[in-house]
Amino acid sequence: MNYLFTLLLLCTTCNTHSQELSGKELLEKAIKAHDPYNNWPSFNESIQITMTAPKSPKRVSDVTINLLAQTFELIAVRDSVMTKYRVNVNEISVVKADWKNPKKKLETAEKDLEQAVFMKNYYTYLYGLPMKLKDQGTHIAEKVERKSFKGKEYLVLKATYDQHVGSDAWFFYFDPTTYQMEVYQFFKTDPSGKILSDTGEYILLSETHRVNDIYMPKVRKWYGNKEDQFLGTDEITK
Repeated sequence: MNYLFTLLLLCTTCNTHSQELSGKELLEKAIKAHDPYNNWPSFNESIQITMTAPKSPKRVSDVTINLLAQTFELIAVRDSVMTKYRVNVNEISVVKADWKNPKKKLETAEKDLEQAVFMKNYYTYLYGLPMKLKDQGTHIAEKVERKSFKGKEYLVLKATYDQHVGSDAWFFYFDPTTYQMEVYQFFKTDPSGKILSDTGEYILLSETHRVNDIYMPKVRKWYGNKEDQFLGTDEITK
């Protein structure tokens, strides 16, 4: 009896350890779940994103990302202003116009060019997840944690970045069975890299939008970490 008990205990222990994943192993499974045919490196598609936020007008953005040609284009309309950002390897351009009178051009400034680059990085990163976590300058923690968030248990992957990439610490929450990404969260850090727990946001992901056989979250709802304050929603509407 003692021998049988020991054998069963050994088998259970081995099985438990065999199910533990490293950070890189979890990332590979998550990428397989979201981009099963490795189409992200050649991504060349357009999506329409509608953003709503409390006390702010709705913004509709048409985004085109062409990774092979290294081009990005965003046409956004908010109130009566249409802004067109275009970024490629040789040029950054911004055009603003009155939506009701497109021939009436509005002034742009240096900060608009900086915003164009920000928008390119923002949309390419968030809609390229989790594949973008393999980019250079990204550091994936070896240990995968199990955490409960909003009543559900997840496998949680931590990512930090080289200083020139970003100083925030990010956490990605994956369903432990399907490896679908359902939440991500980020925090600011101090100069020593310590997480500042009353900073940053968490984003709840729901529904799925399939484009070029890549599975992206259709709806993202943003909240502040500090007080659980609802910040806004963006949704793929086309």
